[in-house]
Amino acid sequence: MAPEPDLAGVQREFERTLLGGERKFTRVQVSERAGISTERAERMWHALGFATVPDDEVAFTDDDVEALRLVAALEDDGFIEPEMESSLARKLGQTQSRLASWQSAMFLEFLGGSKLSPEESIEVAGLLLPAMERLQTYVWRRHLAAAAGRAVAGSDELARGVRAVGFADIVSYTRLTRRLTEAELGELIERFEGTAADVVALNGGRVIKSIGDEVLFVTDTAAQGAAVALALQDAVSADPDLPELRIGLAYGTILIRLGDVYGEVVNLAARLTTECKPGRVLADRELAAALDGHPAYTIHRLRRVAVRGYRHLVPYAIQRADGPPA
Repeated sequence: MAPEPDLAGVQREFERTLLGGERKFTRVQVSERAGISTERAERMWHALGFATVPDDEVAFTDDDVEALRLVAALEDDGFIEPEMESSLARKLGQTQSRLASWQSAMFLEFLGGSKLSPEESIEVAGLLLPAMERLQTYVWRRHLAAAAGRAVAGSDELARGVRAVGFADIVSYTRLTRRLTEAELGELIERFEGTAADVVALNGGRVIKSIGDEVLFVTDTAAQGAAVALALQDAVSADPDLPELRIGLAYGTILIRLGDVYGEVVNLAARLTTECKPGRVLADRELAAALDGHPAYTIHRLRRVAVRGYRHLVPYAIQRADGPPA
């Protein structure tokens, strides 16, 4: 009879593989070795999205010490302002948490379909981790180079944070969630996000975030914003497996902070989305004015509407110059 596997030992080995080493230090010890206060280390730990660790629990590795030292050095060198430290950690934590959740689900799905032993699974994880780290670093560097290029070549408007902002929203999403199975809903969201990411990138925009039934994107010019919105409607209408979209656009100065966007322009785009008919694109006054006279687009002023925060919002229907009447 084969001996029972040491599940606790397997779990420890798997954890060691993921963390890059053994847990050696308590939270007081890791702070001392990093040369920062326990209060500052705890603040960063929470901002990264992790729960409080008891004082006597051995929970931290050499990599945790190095990470704390690195953040402290970046602040000491003036690269990170002290008041931005927690915000930076929070954004990093949120981004990486979402990525890790997806990757772990993908890995578990792979293991579920394989006949690997626990020891073999650990070996596979050890091979995958370096490959995933290299891939993530590559993508990050490419995005960093693209962002730097836009900043260097940008106009005065771009320097002031003037952008076109768009929301693309799935029509009747709540009804769909009641009708579809979890697997079908997952496939729908994946297809929608993939289509949106492709269309936005091909037309010179950037996806800021996707939240289930909605994608938020920005472009550097009003014309690019219109191109993204109309191309996205075309792509969705050509795909029988995707429901219709509503898209709202607005143009003006936005606050770009830690990869997210804020301000009245973002709010306007969101409000216009709620007023938009399925399959159409609505824009605010500023974006319509920026497109005035553009040979590729026609603009139709619609009746003003009252929405939350805006009692006299004037929407404009945007379509291609050679398209059917709005």
